[in-house]
Amino acid sequence: MIAHADYIAGLAKGLAVLESFSPERQRLNASQVAERTGLSRAAARRQLLTLEHLGYLESQDGQFWLAPKVLRLAGAYLRSARLPRLLQPVLDRLALATDEACSAVVLDGAQVVIVARSMPAAGRNPAHARSAPMQFAQGLHLGARLAAHATSTGRMLLACLRPRDLSTWLNEHSPLARLTAHTTTDPKALRRLVEQARLSDHCVAHEEHELGVHALAVPVRNLAGEAVAALNVVTRPERLQPGPLERELLPALQAATRELLAQV
Repeated sequence: MIAHADYIAGLAKGLAVLESFSPERQRLNASQVAERTGLSRAAARRQLLTLEHLGYLESQDGQFWLAPKVLRLAGAYLRSARLPRLLQPVLDRLALATDEACSAVVLDGAQVVIVARSMPAAGRNPAHARSAPMQFAQGLHLGARLAAHATSTGRMLLACLRPRDLSTWLNEHSPLARLTAHTTTDPKALRRLVEQARLSDHCVAHEEHELGVHALAVPVRNLAGEAVAALNVVTRPERLQPGPLERELLPALQAATRELLAQV
């Protein structure tokens, strides 16, 4: 817990304003930002104008939206953080070995954030050309945020939480949003799926975050046994059947995590 004297409220408010923008609400006015952040309209307006002056926002007719300069913040993380740099070459080899799209994510509240990703070599598997528009429509760009309860990686990371922390997470983030007809939204049912992932040390999700997306995830642990990320492959449903899963995909993912064990 930070000491009150060390807490910079203005910085926290500015970051809250930046985080109030989303794919669903790309343009906001001062009243909408105030509603989303809990600030007064006057305070929200000052924050918006300051962020625009600094180049992080653009505006027209009272509407504000994120400017490209915001990418400097994410870019600085991706360039300087140790974890993405360690994960990227392993993901590249994993994509080559499995001929599937691969991602590495970390848990951030109700969402997982993609910190590294790799695509299979173009043209190696003709099936990809047919399925790519549906399978890979979302979630493959760095920094993408996906609902943890509806993704293989999110559930895998939830499975790595202590039971008490999992209960807290469920209490804080319920009700769970329904993203497709297949999304698990009942907290008790989600807990059962998470417990199953904990026991098997891998997690499969079928079309719960996006139709056409089928994924397998495993945890990335450090030498202390702590989960620091999760890796997944996005593939066709037939490769997630028990035979191909155990013979092809799961061993490749497990080999990748063993390669990372002494590094993360």
